[in-house]
Amino acid sequence: MIIIGIILSFVALGFFCGLLFLLAVHALPVLAGATTALLAYDTGAGPIGAVLVGMIVGVVTLVGGQIAVAVAHSSLIRAAIALLFVVPAAIAGYYATRGFLHISMPAEGWRDALALIGAIRRSSR
Repeated sequence: MIIIGIILSFVALGFFCGLLFLLAVHALPVLAGATTALLAYDTGAGPIGAVLVGMIVGVVTLVGGQIAVAVAHSSLIRAAIALLFVVPAAIAGYYATRGFLHISMPAEGWRDALALIGAIRRSSR
């Protein structure tokens, strides 16, 4: 029974790590949705209304970015729109990787170097 618990703990940890890095890839829409949800909750929308407003804004941000890239004719404008999405994803990927490495790696320099690799890897998706 203990072995099954250990195996399931590793499976759950892997699932939540994957979920965290998926969130890091979509950092801008999640940030826009969460900020709008908090603003809606502070203005009296209630918890359900705030979650709905935040989800709608997050989806609109993601779809709007995809449409803007598809419609833009200039490669410079496409690059600017892509940077709006890539920079928050790289920052989130860096700090997520650094947080995981902080648990297992005591060397500060190696932790930062591997976190940089994690940021590049997460922002390139």
